[in-house]
Amino acid sequence: MSEDCIFCQIVAGDIPGRTVYEDDTVLAFLDANPLSPGHTLVIPKAHHERLNDTPADVAGAVMSTLYELVPAVESAVDAPASTVAFNNGEEAGQEVPHVHGHIVPRFEDDGGRPIHALVTDRPELSDAELDAIESDIVAEQA
Repeated sequence: MSEDCIFCQIVAGDIPGRTVYEDDTVLAFLDANPLSPGHTLVIPKAHHERLNDTPADVAGAVMSTLYELVPAVESAVDAPASTVAFNNGEEAGQEVPHVHGHIVPRFEDDGGRPIHALVTDRPELSDAELDAIESDIVAEQA
């Protein structure tokens, strides 16, 4: 628990939230500044700043909850689709340093864009550079 974290304060009940799901590990609530009707955040109750800092079992519980909630959120607001995403670190746009997955219901002509529209200056990588990145990622897992 982090005293400075708004999400930890919601978990503790110090700040009200519109809870849509709760168990011993995970809390899900409506975003106070929604991108669309039904925009829901799914967080671990324990404070972890990034996915990289989150124990595998807790990350799995968050993902399982996202999996279960996506159809419920879409149905509740009559959305034909949703964007499910994490901003993992400040440079990625994470505004609250507590792991949180977003369920953003999407509607036809909502002005939203696909994930590939996040970055406008895409790198031009050669096959050799892609091969090196592939090897580095595999090596990091060893």
